[in-house]
Amino acid sequence: MGMGFTIGGSRSTREFRSGTRRRGRTSECTAVAEYTGLWGWEAVPGARAAAPARDCSCGHTNCLAPGAHPLDFAPTVKAGATLDEVTEAWGEYPGAAVLLPVGRSFDVIEVSEEAGRRALVRLERMGLPLGPVTATPDGRAQFFVAPGAAAELPQLLYRMGWDDADLDLRALGLGAFLTAPPSDFAGLGPVSWLRPPALDSAGDPPQARLLLGTLAYLCHRFRR
Repeated sequence: MGMGFTIGGSRSTREFRSGTRRRGRTSECTAVAEYTGLWGWEAVPGARAAAPARDCSCGHTNCLAPGAHPLDFAPTVKAGATLDEVTEAWGEYPGAAVLLPVGRSFDVIEVSEEAGRRALVRLERMGLPLGPVTATPDGRAQFFVAPGAAAELPQLLYRMGWDDADLDLRALGLGAFLTAPPSDFAGLGPVSWLRPPALDSAGDPPQARLLLGTLAYLCHRFRR
């Protein structure tokens, strides 16, 4: 953030930081403004679930994804939105979880956290390009990759010879939502960063094919 560069807007980092100290700002608004203004992602207010019963704040008793879906009629806060714009939109949904729409700026490859942590070490050692990676409280690691990965995954696995393997690996694409740190996921606890976003990769995540071989190998190894 010290570079003073903003994706999707003209605000400097100094202006971003000073804005966070204005009255009426919440930590959620500040986090969302960082996602929209600094990293160039869209964000949507999401439901929360209270442990241990995991009753969803959406109010539906038969909710299929408690604490892990957008709120009804909630607006999408566009990439590039300023802190003032985020505060105005998010003020209607106090306490909402921060959800990032998948399939627009990035897709996601999800594996077990154990396999993901091992893969991250290997990929960094190999010098391959990497985007952000999250860890969820239910033990999953989520790798940000270029959009289109979800649609291409079966063909990519086939080309690499992993199509017949029973892999604990899936891709999330258009229509899915990722719970962003530090929001709570499904009443289980907060999501965290295994690899936080950076200016050189947040807006240009790597192609899935660059990571998939390592991820598939380690998923196969740990499942076996």
